[in-house]
Amino acid sequence: MEIWITALAVLLLICMSGFFSGSETALTAVSRGRMKQLGNQGNERAEAVSRLTENKERLIGALLIGNNLVNVLSSALATSLFLSLFGETGVVYATLLMTVMLVIFAEVLPKYLGISKTDRFAMTVVPLIQRFVAIVAPLAYAVDVIVRRILALFGVTFGKGEQILSAHEELRGAVEVLHEEGSFIKEERDRLGGVLDLSELDVGDIMIHRTAMRMVNADDPPETVVREVLESPYTRLPVWRGETDNIVGIVHAKDLLRALHAADNDPTRIDIMKVANRPWFVPDTTMLKDQLNAFLRRKAHVALVVDEYGELEGLVTLEDIIEEIIGDIADEHDVEVAGVTTEADGSVVVDGSVPIRDLNRALDWDLPDDDANTIAGLVIHEAKTIPAEKQAFTFHGKRFIILKREKNRIKRLRVRPV
Repeated sequence: MEIWITALAVLLLICMSGFFSGSETALTAVSRGRMKQLGNQGNERAEAVSRLTENKERLIGALLIGNNLVNVLSSALATSLFLSLFGETGVVYATLLMTVMLVIFAEVLPKYLGISKTDRFAMTVVPLIQRFVAIVAPLAYAVDVIVRRILALFGVTFGKGEQILSAHEELRGAVEVLHEEGSFIKEERDRLGGVLDLSELDVGDIMIHRTAMRMVNADDPPETVVREVLESPYTRLPVWRGETDNIVGIVHAKDLLRALHAADNDPTRIDIMKVANRPWFVPDTTMLKDQLNAFLRRKAHVALVVDEYGELEGLVTLEDIIEEIIGDIADEHDVEVAGVTTEADGSVVVDGSVPIRDLNRALDWDLPDDDANTIAGLVIHEAKTIPAEKQAFTFHGKRFIILKREKNRIKRLRVRPV
């Protein structure tokens, strides 16, 4: 009878070990975001999982204590049982049998279940795990303190609430994994990535440079100004006076049409400064998410970008920021720009002014855009010089050949993968 009681106790302890192993896997792999959503829908167990996983160090410590406790106890009982049955050779039998039993039924099998049925497993075991964690919490805290002090002796320290990855990096990694698994197409991955980029990019990264801005001169004859505004593919145009860096207003084509109608379609009676709105200047260090909120708050669509000295750098629009999220927005009035052309040999001919981010998005490349905004700027940064025509460089897995240069500006280049 005693042998059977010991054997049943060993089997029970192996089951408990599997319970702790599966619970650890499920509760550490469960999505807190999904649990939060289910909790908001009234699922009490999902709420309990969210609360329990807020302190993962305490949770893992408690589960490891429980797992090791039952493993050691089951091995000790099995060894005692086999010693009574087979003598000294029973130690060998007990070791072999317990190794097989613990690996299969206490580790591999429950972990498979915890990974494959993560949400269901976590919500099933959470009531029992909550009580167990509450009981062994003091012991788990003591173990945590001891471990941290031992690691500190070797120079390994942990800051309070230290995280290896930020929430944005975790989300970006999750999106990339879903894309690789086929759950997201490239366009969906790019849109979600664009939303995350809003907190990492500033307006200087996406602005239209002042050399590419389309503007009208307030001192030109009224009929010339009206013609330029109406012929422009853009709805809003900056108005300058004296020099192009001196922006004195923003004219809206619709406001100009109203003024023209009120003047009986006589452009000579139009005063562009009475039609134009006051310009809005923003620093080039403004983050995109802040600029987007400012656009929505002010109900504005255009802002002029200035540097730390107040000098004009370029222009940013609400559409530019939206395009960072959803990609290029083209309508019947957009100008077709031949910025990127794919050749038959697989190479790509690119205008030097093409933004690196646009090229990466269009061709699914991964060229760095930390030190330069345009492809020409990247080449100059990497080459540490102003390249000559037909000069070639290789970096970041691509071969760059300069096709055309005007003064110190790279106008066109060819890019091909190495």
